[in-house]
Amino acid sequence: MTEPQQTTLVLGGTGRTGSLLAKRLVERGRGARTAARHGADVPFDWDIPRTHAAALRGIDSLYLVTPVMRVSYADQVAAFLDLAEAAGVRHVTCLSTFGADDVPPQIDIKAVEADLAARSAITHSVVRPAWVMQNFTDAHLPVIDGAITVPTGSGAEAFVDAADVAAVAAETLLAPEAHAGAVYSPTGPQALTVGEVADVITAVSGQSVTHQDLDPEAWIGGAVAAGIVPADYAVMLRWLAGTIIDGHGSTPNDDIEKVTGQKATSFREFARRNAHAWTATAAVWP
Repeated sequence: MTEPQQTTLVLGGTGRTGSLLAKRLVERGRGARTAARHGADVPFDWDIPRTHAAALRGIDSLYLVTPVMRVSYADQVAAFLDLAEAAGVRHVTCLSTFGADDVPPQIDIKAVEADLAARSAITHSVVRPAWVMQNFTDAHLPVIDGAITVPTGSGAEAFVDAADVAAVAAETLLAPEAHAGAVYSPTGPQALTVGEVADVITAVSGQSVTHQDLDPEAWIGGAVAAGIVPADYAVMLRWLAGTIIDGHGSTPNDDIEKVTGQKATSFREFARRNAHAWTATAAVWP
């Protein structure tokens, strides 16, 4: 008798890592069920509990993406993990954040990681990526009027391709016993300032792009005032930007190659692949 196909529930399944992860899992012979508020295989909304049980039906592993644009969510995630355990989930790979050990206590990143570690009925892996390169090709850090506006000063970050993050996550889900309890921090192969990122974009796109630095509080206040982020999310933005400004941004490591056997994608490679993103009509800040 043929064994039923093992299936991973991919939360954030239409997102930057989730969509790539689901595709990779299927290519490797594992079932993948994407879940998101819109456009996925199944509807999933953190604030609509009735979507949770249906999404978990027939699932044996989970790619956990916690609620976005929030800092307080540990209780909500814990209730979902209880449901996942009861439904038969036996491994969870959690998408976390680079440097999570130093996150401000108001943010529930570490609380979720601790919850997973305390559960004896499931194994878990944690993936803590650096800032993803895709930030520069979407609405997170768009080029507007020839500039990337973000308060990072002269600090550097080992920006990572979301495809490499998905590749690491895939390995933890395909062989959970080999990665049980592991914490990986995928980075790109070099640390770059945003000014250096702008120089690469200029070279590959033919469009003149610069880095416009500004006061962090002005940046955060503008995002809150424009409704881009809720007011309580300011603590997250302050921590993320402050880490780079203070010279403690992510530095290159070999986690991607160690887990996947493939070298991490450089920003120049990523930029060449996505040059069209900067030659299209310029983005407009909301």
